[in-house]
Amino acid sequence: MKFDTPLIHGTLIKRYKRFLSDIKLDDGEIVTAHCTNSGSMKTCLEEGAEVYLSPAKDPKRKTKFTWEMIKINGDWIGIHTSHPNLIAYEGIKDNQIEGLTGYEAVSREVKVGNSRLDIMAQNAHETCFVEVKNVTMKEGRFARFPDAVTTRGKKHLETLISLKKEGYRAVMLYIIQRMDVSIFGTAANIDPDYANTLKKAYSQGVEIIPIQVKVTPESIDIFKTLPFEL
Repeated sequence: MKFDTPLIHGTLIKRYKRFLSDIKLDDGEIVTAHCTNSGSMKTCLEEGAEVYLSPAKDPKRKTKFTWEMIKINGDWIGIHTSHPNLIAYEGIKDNQIEGLTGYEAVSREVKVGNSRLDIMAQNAHETCFVEVKNVTMKEGRFARFPDAVTTRGKKHLETLISLKKEGYRAVMLYIIQRMDVSIFGTAANIDPDYANTLKKAYSQGVEIIPIQVKVTPESIDIFKTLPFEL
């Protein structure tokens, strides 16, 4: 995924009210940027850290910038929660994600019953439903999800379980937007219901694919598949 406009450099003053952040730009101006991440952002918040913003495309939007990434311990961490869906969509279309290749038709935002899943991929042999989650939390060498309780995430897992029972391929795809981790796992101490439901989903044939991506001010690129422990 390439950024289509140059990003703007600054430093984080603070994040507040979940969706707002005050940023000091390099020229000294202080701006308020939209934060798309509704989670706790545990382990990827550091006041005074370098950040990059993108300018808002809608001139009527109240916040004129969107917070894209933050530098922690020398590495960029992507905190924009909408990008993983696009990264996954492009990756599946372009056969860049190991285990999710060979699909001729790839659709986004597919309604399934009373739920909505991120991607449906099809070829002559199968239909595959993929739910995508953004991962930024770090614990030692582990990337952890979720960083806050997610009843919506549990609902998506239950939908994938149902689809698998109906004979479809079902995949839980985690996009890990940081490079300082080497294995994926759930944050059972934060959301035990989600962790237990993921174990149940996996035992019933739902696949788990954790993908690590490299975040830079120019692009976010698929790096490699990580192992996981439940």
